[in-house]
Amino acid sequence: MNPADLGLPVDVPSTALFTDHYELTMLQAALANGTADRRSVFEVFTRRLPEGRRYGVIAGTGRVLDAVENFRFDGAVLEFLRERAVVDMRTLDWLASYRFSGDIWGYQEGEVYFPGSPVLRVEGSFAECVLLETVILSILNHDSAIAAAASRMSSAAGGRPLIEMGARRTHELAAVAASRAAYVGGFTSTSDLAAGFRYGIPTVGTSAHAFTLVHDSERDAFTAQVDSLGRGTTLLVDTYDVAEAVRTAVEVAGTDLGAVRIDSGDLLLVAHRVRQQLDELGAASTKIVVTSDLDEYAIASLAAAPVDAYGVGTQLVTGSGHPTCSMVYKLVARATSADPKAALVPVAKKSLGGKTSIGGRKWAARRQDADGVAEAEVIGVGPVPAALADHQLLTHLVKAGEVVAREPLEAARDRHRAARASLPLSATQLSRGEAVIPTEYV
Repeated sequence: MNPADLGLPVDVPSTALFTDHYELTMLQAALANGTADRRSVFEVFTRRLPEGRRYGVIAGTGRVLDAVENFRFDGAVLEFLRERAVVDMRTLDWLASYRFSGDIWGYQEGEVYFPGSPVLRVEGSFAECVLLETVILSILNHDSAIAAAASRMSSAAGGRPLIEMGARRTHELAAVAASRAAYVGGFTSTSDLAAGFRYGIPTVGTSAHAFTLVHDSERDAFTAQVDSLGRGTTLLVDTYDVAEAVRTAVEVAGTDLGAVRIDSGDLLLVAHRVRQQLDELGAASTKIVVTSDLDEYAIASLAAAPVDAYGVGTQLVTGSGHPTCSMVYKLVARATSADPKAALVPVAKKSLGGKTSIGGRKWAARRQDADGVAEAEVIGVGPVPAALADHQLLTHLVKAGEVVAREPLEAARDRHRAARASLPLSATQLSRGEAVIPTEYV
């Protein structure tokens, strides 16, 4: 089979091979010795936040649900595994009818999390749960990293719109996921049409420097763009001389020109000069959009500048220095036998070097103070204290193999805005620090 024959879809039809080889060899051995059917509980969590971050953001939950539904071993996939002798025929026969039939609980998309937070809990037989480890982690680690960076940037932007424009700085399919995660984290639009097509995210865009350069003059380029897109368009004014370009832009489009974009130079200084020039030319309603390798620190430094919107690319799609959340997927409880009535017992890895984990099927709740501000992430095994019963964070996402909590992307976006607002004010500080609230185990 030639992989090129599969094309390059926005959605991958099957996620079954988005896994590691050893997931299948573990399955083969478990089927052989009878442990495959033991009821098991796996949890996703991170032991620490990326250095300097005050909170994390859950993103990718909706994509995880899609991935679980599409985790199917069709004929071509099974033939690949057979040809490579990855597993034996008994295992191939088992995989042919694989459908996840267990339960998944998790923090809802857009929610914030902290070290130790059990952001996802997967329950079912060992065999069906262990296969999902890699695809779940790849989605949550990537999307949550992007959403956390987006959240910091949107906080720094102080309500000004943010445009995601990083598609050319990452893998083509990762770009779609990054745009989705950025939208959850507070961005308002994307330049990536695939993300708009797949997830309904508003798309924007006008022209690049190449459009100006292909014309005989900047005036010709501006005239062509305004004639085609209207006076409300955004003209790129830093191809040659900014001041001259702004003057020409207003002459061509008039004082109701939509916006100008600045993509280079000292953005703070240039933005002030451009604003003054636009006002003097009578284009007081013309907005200023800035781009050029922005991150949350650069955005914060422009807080006092007359900037109306930001376009962010490289730093966003790379997690602004933290491209992963270091989430792990660990077995925390399992039955003593394959008997469906067998009791669950806690299990945990014991090791040196900070890679220990805490056994047991956990619940999580966020304790608030009298003003409704979060003061602790409380995690426990067993009964939930009455005082925390209404503050639990885990929601049933998949029940007996069926997705029960699919929601519009806007819901996750709104949830994140509310979750971030419920944190102490220091959560939005860009200075380095520890998690804004402690994690307590009870």
